[in-house]
Order: sequence, then structure tokens, then C-alpha cells
Amino acid sequence: MTLALIITLIVVVFVTAFLFIKFSPQFGGKPTAQQVEVFKQSGHYSDGVFQNEIPTSMEMGFGKFMSILKDYIVGVPHQTPKNPLPVLPIDSLEIVNRPDTITRLTWFGHSAFLLEIEGKNILIDPMFGPTPSPHPWLGKKRFTEGLPIAVEKLPHIDAVIYSHDHYDHLDYESVMKLKGKVGAFYTPLGVGMHLAEWGVPAENIHELNWWDEIQHEDLTFKCAPARHFSGRAFSDRFSTLWASWVIQSPTQNIYFSGDSGYGSHFKAIGEKYGPFDFAMMECGQYDPRWSEIHMMPEETAQAAVDLDTKMMMPIHWGAFVLALHTWKDPIERVTKKARELDMPIATPRIGEPIVLELPEKPASRWWEGIE
Repeated sequence: MTLALIITLIVVVFVTAFLFIKFSPQFGGKPTAQQVEVFKQSGHYSDGVFQNEIPTSMEMGFGKFMSILKDYIVGVPHQTPKNPLPVLPIDSLEIVNRPDTITRLTWFGHSAFLLEIEGKNILIDPMFGPTPSPHPWLGKKRFTEGLPIAVEKLPHIDAVIYSHDHYDHLDYESVMKLKGKVGAFYTPLGVGMHLAEWGVPAENIHELNWWDEIQHEDLTFKCAPARHFSGRAFSDRFSTLWASWVIQSPTQNIYFSGDSGYGSHFKAIGEKYGPFDFAMMECGQYDPRWSEIHMMPEETAQAAVDLDTKMMMPIHWGAFVLALHTWKDPIERVTKKARELDMPIATPRIGEPIVLELPEKPASRWWEGIE
């Protein structure tokens, strides 16, 4: 009877997992044959998958896999703060009544931002869900209780920009809440198929290849390379493109790194599109064993130098546990290296606005007083 019960439980688990993967909307869409033909013309697609410009190994040998598994089982002390991180609230009227003459960035934690520029509201990688996973049971919760502003209270959003389709950047529930108030979505090649699957009208979706540019009224969005990968299920790795973004107005030149390992593409982007007024740079969820797809903090500071930016801000930290380091490690290491490289760095609290026209930017070491 005990053996039969164990076998039954195993079968139930596998059947439940199969049905969830097959029918859950979280996993998004699949490319059509017509879309694949477009991918083939991109210059970054071969053998049925997208490729990095720089050779990037994703091989996971038995030894590496077992070492990572062991470390995840043992865990790391202080991966999460003891108490929820503080969040500065935003009033929707502050957004609606903002002067068109200012450019303001507000961090929601991790890589999510509200960019107010030229009288427009732009969301960047708006992952507003509680866990970076296809189901809340499958991930650790956000470091904060709530967001600077609830999604429902956001005013009209002129555009949403996505860097790639991983769960900590492209969130199904967030899209479902946002899609009725967004004018246009901008994504790397293939990512739009998820949005279409979730009911976003095709005419509102714009997919770009690396080095493509597109106008959004008086703004220019430029899709640039990154060194990473994509995928939302077991069988779709590399099926969509990943990217960084340049956002240009008549007065500001802003860079958003998305997720990326370090490489020569940062210097190439700086030479083609720089210098930049402000750069949001990935810094978090790293490990020496996967350093080709996520920068170490010291590399983040060097990448900002390569870009030729006046100021950088470390992102991709302060919200979720996705790697084997303490929650403070990214910000402590990157600020130290930025000082060594004489790279100005902004370190706002979650919800604290950064006004690019002001000479002073938030730079307190607010995390030092939090355990």
C-alpha cells in the first residue's frame, strides 16, 4: 500500500506539472513559421536559436550542476533582508501633474522603472509581481511589501520597453493589469509573441533587432546588444532575442542594460550611441559559475566606463533572490569599484525619484542601516 501510494503521488505530481506547463498562460506564446523566417534574417539566429555576438557557453556539466545544487540546498546567510525594505510611495497626481520639462526616473526594485520624459510615461521591464516565477509557489517573495504605486493607480502609460522574456523582467500578471492602459510595447525579436498570446493587440507591439531604431513621437528607442539568453519553459531557451536599450529625447540620452554578461558590446554601444547622460546597469544575481551571462559587480562599474556615461545606477538587485550572494553584496561591491574608477553612481531608495536635470542625484548608503 505504501509503495502504491508513493507511485500514485509521483504520477499526480508529474501529471500536474505537465498540465500546468502545457496550459498555463504564464509560459506565453510560440513563434510561427513566418516569425522564424524573420528571425533567420536578423543575423543573430542559427541552428534554430538566437546567438550572442560573443561566444557564450551555457553548458552545465555534472560537476558544475552538483556544486550549484549543493550551494542552493545549503543556502547563503543574509540572502534576504530580515524585514521588508522601505518603499517611498508615489502619488498618481505627482505623475499626472509633472512638468514636461523634467526627466524623472523612479526605481521599483530589481530592473523595473517608471521613466517620465518629454511629457510621456515609459515603463521599463515592469515586473510588478510578488515572485519571479510562473507560479507564486515556485519563487521567493519580493523584498518589499507592495510597490511605490499600485499598478491600478498608474496613469496612462505611453510605452512599455522589455529587455527579454525571463520571469523577473516579463511578468504575465503585470501585463494583464497594464495592457489596457498602454499605448505601445517595444521588445526584442520574438518577445512580442508572448504579449500577443496574452491579448495585447498586434498593432501595439513593435519588435526590434539589435541596432534597429524606432521613433515614438519625439523619442527614439534604439535596440542594442546584450550578452544573455532567453526562455520561459524547458524547451524554449534562446527562442527569443534579448537586448539592451537606448532611449533618446531632444535633451537626454539614457541607457538601460537589461541583463548581460560583460563584453565588448558595451564599448561598441558607447561608441555608436554615447556619450550617455545616465545608464541603468545590471548588478545582481551573479556567480562566477555563470559570469558569462551576468556581470560581477566590478564588471558593472567597468561597463559603465566603457559606455561613456556621466552617471550609472546599479539595478537588478534589491527585490528578489535569484543567486547565491547576500542581498547587500551587489551594491557594496559596485559602489566600491565605481569610486576606484571615478564613475559617479546613483543609489536611490525604492520609489525615490531621480531628476536627471538636477545636478545632485540620490546617493545615500541607505542599505547600511538595514539588516
